[in-house]
Amino acid sequence: MPKKTESIQRRSKWSWYFYDFGNSAYASIILLAVYSPFFKETVVGGAKGTQLWSIAVGVAAAIVAVLSPLLGTIADFTRFKKQFLVIFTSLSVVFTGLLFFVRVGNVFIGMFFFILAEVGYRAGQLFYDALLTDVSTSETIGTISGNGWAFGMIGGILALVIVIPVTLIGDHMTPFAFPIAALFFLFSAIPSFLWVKERKKAQGIPAGQNVLSMAFKNLAETFRSIKEYKEFSKYTISFLFYNNALMMLMGFAAIIGGTLFGLSQMELIIFVVILQVAGALGALVFGKVADRYSGKASALVSLLLLAFSLFGLFLTTSKPLFFVIGAFAGAFMSAAQTVSRSLVGQLAPPEHVTEFYGFLSVAGSASSVVGPLVFGAITSAMNNWHINKQVDGFLSKDSSLTRELALEMVDKLPAEKYSLLWGIASIVAFVVIGGFLFLLVKPIYANKKQETNVA
Repeated sequence: MPKKTESIQRRSKWSWYFYDFGNSAYASIILLAVYSPFFKETVVGGAKGTQLWSIAVGVAAAIVAVLSPLLGTIADFTRFKKQFLVIFTSLSVVFTGLLFFVRVGNVFIGMFFFILAEVGYRAGQLFYDALLTDVSTSETIGTISGNGWAFGMIGGILALVIVIPVTLIGDHMTPFAFPIAALFFLFSAIPSFLWVKERKKAQGIPAGQNVLSMAFKNLAETFRSIKEYKEFSKYTISFLFYNNALMMLMGFAAIIGGTLFGLSQMELIIFVVILQVAGALGALVFGKVADRYSGKASALVSLLLLAFSLFGLFLTTSKPLFFVIGAFAGAFMSAAQTVSRSLVGQLAPPEHVTEFYGFLSVAGSASSVVGPLVFGAITSAMNNWHINKQVDGFLSKDSSLTRELALEMVDKLPAEKYSLLWGIASIVAFVVIGGFLFLLVKPIYANKKQETNVA
């Protein structure tokens, strides 16, 4: 390979890595360590904060689920992946920065700005993932996916280190963390905008057609032809279930830590740093295992170990043990995510790779809708059940009490903790169901040519 070509490929690959470096800052600060607990406890407060957070995450995911198949088709047809990446990244950056203006009681703008930032983040991720096949080969796709995920974790850690001084000053300074996340994301994404090259050439538009009409036509054809790719279809169904668990973990890890284990803002940041470090190691190790042995085996092992890790949350109330469980869960969650990303490039036909990423994104976005809403519904129902049980107990002991007075006497924190354990149980259930369905997908063979045509 000529040195110039090799240098261009290396620059393209590292530019792709840097996008993950930047969007992990968004995930770390907005989804995990800072904004989610800030919204839940400061903007809203109590169990209602958990419920509204689940709705906001679900609405954003629903929007992406509707858009992603059509946008994926347009990108494949027009060679427009990078342009869409720029558009949605910009959307996320702008509204992440605007979260600075969210204060106590600003529930509407707190949800609205977050939903738009999340739509940009999730939709941008689709086109970033689709560019994986432009910076890798069938022999290196798992390793490069894992390297990108690991490098992204480093970005998430660095972003958290930068915002630590802001959060230590006091709660009134917390909003300054959000424009910091936006700028970190923007500057890290610029190399991918400049130097990642799409290898596929754009197709010509037939006379009498336009980009939109051709997109709908190609999308309809892909829906019809996808039946031929049975293994990809089965994989998508399994992904739909276990990705529910992954999205629920990302969306509610900080709320679980803060409520069940009483973690302070600083402890939450330390916890997320541990998640990121463990996640980087998990992505690197399992990405290489996927390339050397089997993508399917790598994903299944990570899901099995993730389920065992989460089960440990039912057995402890200790903060140190929660950090240990979080480290294992972070490693196996990142492993499952990075291997899932590389499997698409192996199961999808090359000429429709962005569309197939779009279809998987529909499953992922549906997970992001269903998972958080299921979590919110279960925790809300169990929280109300536990509170009503306490109220009935007070009323049975003192018939002179009214229900309103008895409700004021209830200690609501135990009810909220109890409800979160049910939410965790739903996460474990999604992991187990998704892993079982994944067993039905035919093995990903070591022979890369076979892998590409395994469907």
